[in-house]
Amino acid sequence: QVQLVESGGGLVQAGGSLRLSCAASGRTFSTYAMGWFRQASGKEREFVAAISYNGDTTQYAESVKGRFTISRENAKNSVYLRINSLKPEDTAVYYCAVRLWGLSRTTDYDYWGQGTQVTVSS
Repeated sequence: QVQLVESGGGLVQAGGSLRLSCAASGRTFSTYAMGWFRQASGKEREFVAAISYNGDTTQYAESVKGRFTISRENAKNSVYLRINSLKPEDTAVYYCAVRLWGLSRTTDYDYWGQGTQVTVSS
């Protein structure tokens, strides 16, 4: 069992930046891939970014490339999402998730956090 707790969301003006954090429980954090997803009101959950167990490989949705950066710190059981140049369309609940084996751009992850709200005002 893995528990995930996201933090760092909030209300930000367009053009601003945020860093989301996700803290994971468990001693095997360094062995699994992590992902970030988001879900805007009335829309389906969508892939944002993913990172391999050792941080060597990252993937991004086309819509966020160049503005979002995923990173991880295995010593702290944490994964981060840096978001720059925020846009109103980035408004959503952001979720981190664990995938026990390999990266994926779909929602077939094994454990999910409760999410953190990001609201971008224009």
